[in-house]
Amino acid sequence: MARISLRHVEKRYGEVPVLFDCNLEIANHEFVVLVGPSGSGKTTLLRLIAGLEFLSKGEIYFDDTCVNDIDVSDRDVAMVFQNYGLYPHMTVYNNMAFGLRRRRMPAAQIDKRVRETARMLNMEPFLSRLPKQLSGGQRQRVALGRAIVRDPAVFLLDEPLSNLDAHLRVRMRAEILKVHRAVTATAIYVTHDQVEAMTMGDRIVVMNEGRIHQVGTPDELYDRPVDTFVAAFIGTPPIGFLTVEARDADGRVELANAAARITLSSAQSATLKAAATTHVTVGIRPERLALGESNDKANAGVVIRGTAEIVEVLGAEQYVHVAVNGESVTAKVSRDRPVRAGEALSLIADTRNLHVFDCETGKALR
Repeated sequence: MARISLRHVEKRYGEVPVLFDCNLEIANHEFVVLVGPSGSGKTTLLRLIAGLEFLSKGEIYFDDTCVNDIDVSDRDVAMVFQNYGLYPHMTVYNNMAFGLRRRRMPAAQIDKRVRETARMLNMEPFLSRLPKQLSGGQRQRVALGRAIVRDPAVFLLDEPLSNLDAHLRVRMRAEILKVHRAVTATAIYVTHDQVEAMTMGDRIVVMNEGRIHQVGTPDELYDRPVDTFVAAFIGTPPIGFLTVEARDADGRVELANAAARITLSSAQSATLKAAATTHVTVGIRPERLALGESNDKANAGVVIRGTAEIVEVLGAEQYVHVAVNGESVTAKVSRDRPVRAGEALSLIADTRNLHVFDCETGKALR
């Protein structure tokens, strides 16, 4: 196993910066997911850890050893790629055994490792087949097996499931986690899919435009996002934002615009007064919004008026996209109360479920 430490890591291609002051600590046997939109720097960071790219600035440590000048072949890492990277002319057995043969490992030991790994991945019946004779999921298992059989200190997985269909991706997520529990390696997994990140990671690193925005458990990212980017990126359907003005209301702070009224608690009011800002962005998760009837509004901390633009029906639930004063929020509600596009609606929520951000910086106000 290996602890991994990134200290003020930066990367430039010529004069073009792609990573800015990245700091990250990964514990032994932790499964960490790097997530973010395309171009956020996830794969570049992974390649720096692997030794496939050179740092422009900073240090990378495996345990207490700085690996900046250690060749990729000596870092004890194994990578699994998006395109599998299998040798098409070799059988499954030979693909998995190839790296061990290059290390001149005894044949009996190679055979034992390959067969044990194939058994773990349910690939024993396919050891004599060529990659072209396998399904996409089976090829991905071979790629995983080729990494596992080496018994590395670190697994690096670069969007390994992006070529698979949705149903198979769900199955393979479970397979990868099962494999990780069975081995001793630390794992770093890159994806742009926040559902994969939330369901797989012990901790998640949210990246955008070459910067790490937040590192935390799935619950921490969902319940306590540090800024509007993290709040918007994590969660399906995505969080809705409203721009409101803060004003005094009998000692408390009320947030309002032409279509929304939000009366904050005493503690929330104190936080906002300390921030000394008059305009804020309020975020509300879709499942926290409810359809309000007239007798509900008086007791609700949050009352939002708008018009249903789109209604998506998904079995027992419906996603109602509501236009609110030139902005939009989404409510995830039961189909027991049908909603039609064009219908005027009132939405209510508890102020304890709000996320409040500074309008200018996008940073959370807590």
